[in-house]
Amino acid sequence: MTDSRHPSAHPAAHRRLRIGVQLAPQHGSYARYRDAVLRAEDLGVDVIFNWDHFFPLTEPFEAEHFEAWTVLAAMAEQTERVEFGPLVNCSSYRNPDLQADMARTVDHISARATGTGRFIFGTGSGWAERDYDGYGYEFGTVGSRLDALAEDLPRVRARWDRLNPAPTRRIPILIGGQGERKTLRLVAQHADIWHTFTPLADVGRKIGVLHEWCAREGREPSSIELSTGYTVRGFGPLLEGTDAASRLYDLGFRLIIPAIDGPDYDLSPLKPLLEWRDRINAG
Repeated sequence: MTDSRHPSAHPAAHRRLRIGVQLAPQHGSYARYRDAVLRAEDLGVDVIFNWDHFFPLTEPFEAEHFEAWTVLAAMAEQTERVEFGPLVNCSSYRNPDLQADMARTVDHISARATGTGRFIFGTGSGWAERDYDGYGYEFGTVGSRLDALAEDLPRVRARWDRLNPAPTRRIPILIGGQGERKTLRLVAQHADIWHTFTPLADVGRKIGVLHEWCAREGREPSSIELSTGYTVRGFGPLLEGTDAASRLYDLGFRLIIPAIDGPDYDLSPLKPLLEWRDRINAG
């Protein structure tokens, strides 16, 4: 089924493989972060992500850290080609109508060269209790945060329809998470991209659950791009080493996002991945 909420169906086998990178906005200066963004675009990555947290997620926990959305606005201005976004925005930190307006504005900033924006609205329900406590948000429960996300997503779309000017394109929604009862239902209802943090051994079963939700929601599963990440420097949810990428590809993932930390942002692991992407897509 294809409607105003959902992109046209493209079987995973026919999707082009994309390589992204999540540059963690921690443990270094903004100057180094900006340099890493520009170097990643020059290398040829397809998408650059940051994350939406207020404190470092790995040691040292009191080191430098930068806020997500102000960095995203700067990335919109600094880059020319890549898509970009948060991996992921925490919906409970901000009013959903405000989130929509921020996303629309960043979309327009990124469209200065071509007229079409490059922003991906990656979002989720939040999980880092230190963020909530440190900034005075109510932490709630996993269930209450997911219920709030379910209420927020239609409001985001509705606000995009009312804004003047409207977004330059239908902004893609990426939903991060893997909960089988609530999150994957939201993916089936709203997402253009599903990003999972699931360990490799469980990925196949999670994909099966997503397909079940798609059947209930009247959604073609192949209209959802599968996305995941893995570690290249002892950081991330899945596998170590570049051989992880081919295993993920075989499972149907077409957006693969290694995570790279500061302060140095060593991008050398991206080069073999990009060469592999080009061989796959050429074939």
